[in-house]
Amino acid sequence: MNLDRLNDWILPPTTSKQARTLLIGRALRAFCDGYVSVLLPAYLLALGLGAWEVGLIGTATLLGSALATLAVGTWGHRLPHRRLLSGAALLMAATGIAFAGFSSFWPLLLAAFVGTLNPSAGDVSLFLPLEHARLAEAADGDARTTLFARYSLVGSLFAAAGFLAVALPEWLTIAGLEHSTALRGMFLLYGGVGLLVWWLYRKIPDPTPHQAALPKPLGASRGVVVRLAVLFSVDAFAGGMIVHSLLALWLFQRFDLSLAAASYFFFWAGLATACSLLAAPWVTRRIGLLNTMVFMHLPSNILLILAALVPNLELSLGLLILRGLLSQMDVPTRSAFVMAVVTPPERVAAASFTSVPRSLAAAIGPLLGGALFAAGWLATPLVACGLLKIVYDLALLFSFRRYRGIPVQPPPKKLLKKKKRSGEFFPQGFDFKSKA
Repeated sequence: MNLDRLNDWILPPTTSKQARTLLIGRALRAFCDGYVSVLLPAYLLALGLGAWEVGLIGTATLLGSALATLAVGTWGHRLPHRRLLSGAALLMAATGIAFAGFSSFWPLLLAAFVGTLNPSAGDVSLFLPLEHARLAEAADGDARTTLFARYSLVGSLFAAAGFLAVALPEWLTIAGLEHSTALRGMFLLYGGVGLLVWWLYRKIPDPTPHQAALPKPLGASRGVVVRLAVLFSVDAFAGGMIVHSLLALWLFQRFDLSLAAASYFFFWAGLATACSLLAAPWVTRRIGLLNTMVFMHLPSNILLILAALVPNLELSLGLLILRGLLSQMDVPTRSAFVMAVVTPPERVAAASFTSVPRSLAAAIGPLLGGALFAAGWLATPLVACGLLKIVYDLALLFSFRRYRGIPVQPPPKKLLKKKKRSGEFFPQGFDFKSKA
């Protein structure tokens, strides 16, 4: 009975049970992304690479993920989701083995570009559009927003657990293991988890025709998706300058923070992020998807700028943790917003084509951030990130203000028929008021 209650809490009512497998896979990947995003700069510095090389490898990971996601959006509708997810999991396993085995810059750069390594605890890999499309099919209306929030929450909680694992190499070194060997072991663990995710995803059934519309390229929703993709790219470019790997590098260089101390900070910041994801559905039901995306995001960007400028370590870390309580509230709402404003058959393509520009823009960020760190301008990436994100928030509010009335729940069928006759009809069958 307790297991049934736990399952009911994890999966909102009326949600397909296959979503549970996706959440488990997300949890496993998030755990690895958590510790890898912090260990990556430490590992590369231990191999003799500099801040510029760290930023370049971060750029390669995001650029490779963007191109892989673009391929999924362009040709992925021709293949079953299960086969694509299984292939992505095997690529994750190969990435971990490659990073554990290589020591020189160019092989690591190639592995970063081709593989699934993530310099941030947030998901930017080719798993994202595939999992989002399956989650969107598993629930409707308010349950869909809640499911996306649970998906993000699981990712944040297990990423926080992964941040605690950052201290493991130091403990193993104290126990007598060589430091470089301990670091390589963490990447082997990453590869092993990839194999476990492959085993999980090979059991996911493909949707039958009556469960979901056949995926197809973008059509009726192309204009909305393009506008969203442009704005999301600004946000992603800004965030790319302070992905977790570079934020950890900033803490190492500015405050001489140890790996163990960094792991504790990222753990608490991850828990703060999880709290924001828990609150996201509640806030969304009261103020709407778009208002949640904008007005919860704005204060977090101001806190980021302040954290970059204060001279005290404790105050800076406190501001960053406080930022975590707000900064990720737009993640599940953004996903639900995209899935709501496109037709069901276009969801894989929409998820891909909003993710690809984000990944391409984010790929430039680490390169620029690493260069600024190498030049000694340590506060500049954080301040620039905060300012650009504020611009993104205001532009999103202005460009999509007519969508502020978007319902979290589908409207009654009678209203749909009435509005369809009047011409006020969106592609997916939802009625969105033209004014807030």
